[in-house]
This record gives sequence, structure tokens and C-alpha cells, in this order.
Amino acid sequence: MKPTAAVILAAGKSTRMKSDLPKVLHEVCGRPMLSYVLDACRDAGVERLIVVVGDRRELVMETYAHAQDITWVHQREQNGTGHAVMVCREALAGFAGHVLVIAGDMPLIHSSTLQALQAEHEQAGRALTLATTVLDNPAGYGRITRDENGDLVAIVEHKDCTPEQLAIHEVNPSYYCFDRAGLFEALDKLTAANSQGEYYITDMVGILRREGLGTGAIHAVPQEDALGINSRIDLAEVNRVLQNRIQHGWMDRGVTITDPGTTWIESGASIGTDTVLYPFSFVGSGTVVGRSCRLGPFAYLRREARVPAGTTVGPITERSSRVLGSRGVVTGKARAGVLR
Repeated sequence: MKPTAAVILAAGKSTRMKSDLPKVLHEVCGRPMLSYVLDACRDAGVERLIVVVGDRRELVMETYAHAQDITWVHQREQNGTGHAVMVCREALAGFAGHVLVIAGDMPLIHSSTLQALQAEHEQAGRALTLATTVLDNPAGYGRITRDENGDLVAIVEHKDCTPEQLAIHEVNPSYYCFDRAGLFEALDKLTAANSQGEYYITDMVGILRREGLGTGAIHAVPQEDALGINSRIDLAEVNRVLQNRIQHGWMDRGVTITDPGTTWIESGASIGTDTVLYPFSFVGSGTVVGRSCRLGPFAYLRREARVPAGTTVGPITERSSRVLGSRGVVTGKARAGVLR
């Protein structure tokens, strides 16, 4: 398979989030949402990560200063998704392979979806392949239109749909795979002749078809994974979905969670087999819990805490947890909140 680069769109402001923090830095289960997208790309074998940043880019770049595999591209003016890819011309100079284009605010993304998209694109030999999803309620999403043979014709934005197109449930969750050869020549044909005055990457379908180049779409994105984040309400919904995944993963590995609805485990925690979490317990990111522990009810394990195997932890608050030491290590001398 050809090498793959990923262009991750992370320049959006937090306007609808009503926040001064760049949207991609808002946390989902203890980690910035962008981290999940980066990890999915890495796990899918992406060789080059290009992150497009804009407003308050310094905060984003500082957060990932440790990541040596990221190339940062500054989109000085946010003129649409197509424009965000245009500004990556220099970063992709000399690269020959596939180019994924995905949003940085979709932390529910699975690496397996990206792998399936790459494989389909490689096998079909197209200029562009989309990964689509089917939603019970497709309101707000661009609709996938196909011809009588089932081939991709266009992506029609919700506001531009006819009544017939509004009835389509197959939508575009913004997973694109392009062939690098000819990508920027096609991008040069994009226009901003629309109500927003922006360059839309969705228009690339029509441009490539007119050029006689292959385009296609596969239904590869689970409905749940299509959830993006544009508001605090979306953030809460995605947090809950990811929390369910985290808890199910730990239960599959031999951890008992007596009441999932009142338990919260951040991403990046580690919990030993046969440990039991009782209601109203919190386990922070980076925490390591040994085997056969008992946590709670009302246990609070701050980030980076260490709990030896066989320990029972009762109610701990932020104040009382200071007895656990600078890294939150539970010891035999730590009486507050630790029951033997």
C-alpha cells in the first residue's frame, strides 16, 4: 500500500462553545479531543501527520510540543475546509501517496475506519474516496447522492438539499482519502462562489468527476463515530459515549464496575484485574491501580495516582488526597481515605 499522510483540520474557533480555549483542546474523558484523532491516525499506520491550526495556535502547539511526528501548518484566515488543505501544499511537497483529510473535533474516530478507507481507496485506484455513515436523523449533515449504479455523484449540503435529497440518510461525516497526484491541481479549481464565501472540500467531488477522475464512497463509519463537537451539549454527549467505551473495555478485561452511571474513568488510566469500583468513584488519567483493589464508594483518585495491589480506597477528596504524596502514591501510612 502507498504511504499515507493525514491532514487534520484543527483551526476552528470555539465560537459555539463560547470559549477562549481552542476547540480541539477541550477535554473528552481527560484528554484533548485532538489527541484521539492523532492516535487513530498513528494506529492506522499514517506516516505523516499535518495539523492545520489557526486562532490561538500557540496553545495547541504547546500542548503537543512533545510530539515530534507533527508538522504544523498555520491557516491564517479560515476560508473553509478546502482552503485548509490548500495551505498544506508546501507541507506535502514531494509526498507521493494517499492523503487523508479529517476533522480534529471527532474524538470517537476508530483507526479501523481509517484503515478500511485507505484499503478501499488503494484497491479502487480512485482520486477520492469518502467514508460515509447512515444516520437515523441526518439533519445538518451533507447528503451523499448516488446515480442509478450506486456511484457517488455529489455531496449536497443540508441547506442546499431538495425535499427528495433531505430524505437521504447516508451522509458525509468528513472522512476523505485523496490521491496526492493531482490533488492541488484540483484544489486550484475550487471557487468560493457560495453564500459563505468559502472554499468547500465537498466541492472536490464534482471537480474530480468533471476531470474524469474516479470518486467513490463506502459506508464505513459507525453511526456513533459520526458525532462531532460544536457545542458544550455535543461535548457532553461525546464524553458519555467515550466513557461507555472506556468502562466496557475495563469490564472486558476483568474489572468490576458496580454502577457505570455514577463512575468516571478517564482515558489513560490503568486498572488491575479483579479490582472493584463502587458508585461515585473517579479515576484520573495516568492513574495506575493494582490488582484486586476496592475503590469507593466516593473514591477520588486524582491524575497520576498510584494504588498498590490489594488496597481498599474509601472516600477521598482533593484535600485529603494530598496525604498520598506528590504523585498520589497510596502508602501504608496514608490513613485518610484509605481503609485496611
